[in-house]
Amino acid sequence: MRRIRIVIADRHPIVLQGIRSVLAAQRDFAVVASCSDAASCIEAIRFLAPDVALVDAALPDFSRQQILAHANDVDPRAPVIFFTGIRGDSELQRLASDGACIVLSKDSDMEVLVATLRKAAQSQTSVSPRSGHVSDDPRAGVKPLTQLTDRERQIMRLVSEGLSNKEIGRRLKLADGTIKVHLHHIFQKLDISNRTILAAMAISRSELHAAPGELDSLDLSRQDPASAN
Repeated sequence: MRRIRIVIADRHPIVLQGIRSVLAAQRDFAVVASCSDAASCIEAIRFLAPDVALVDAALPDFSRQQILAHANDVDPRAPVIFFTGIRGDSELQRLASDGACIVLSKDSDMEVLVATLRKAAQSQTSVSPRSGHVSDDPRAGVKPLTQLTDRERQIMRLVSEGLSNKEIGRRLKLADGTIKVHLHHIFQKLDISNRTILAAMAISRSELHAAPGELDSLDLSRQDPASAN
């Protein structure tokens, strides 16, 4: 069974933890990333191409329209659900009435949350409006990992295991500086900004061949700085 891949984003760690716990109990859901800011959310949507994004409507730094624009660039069929605690938000109501997003109150029961996520995912069509062909790869448009060398893919895997540059260097018998150079080249080839997203891509790639429950999702609520350190 192919699980529904979800990115969640909220400013409050306790909300993220609560949503993750609820969705973890559902066999057909896989939370592939949880983010505490809009920049991390946008990068996760861009590089993980989830089926659904559940986003705090009050995330700072990026407007709702910007978040929707980035999501549409990845896949215009993948719905964004804005999670809000504000009643009568006119902008959200307008976006929802235009069909740009789905709005869900934070007062909703967990059963309503689960049902909304399922319905949103099921509303997607499996046929690409651009080509008319069925797409087997939910990450279409993401720069392929095949352009990496064997050494770079090896380093990517070790990054996904949470190893530091020094630990990777010891494992591969390479200097720290060499690891940093390799990471710089990897970031350039994949057009990403930091090792957290690199780890997310590695985990997401592995998930394609993993059984349900075999992999944990990536927590982006403590995203690394945009560096190769």
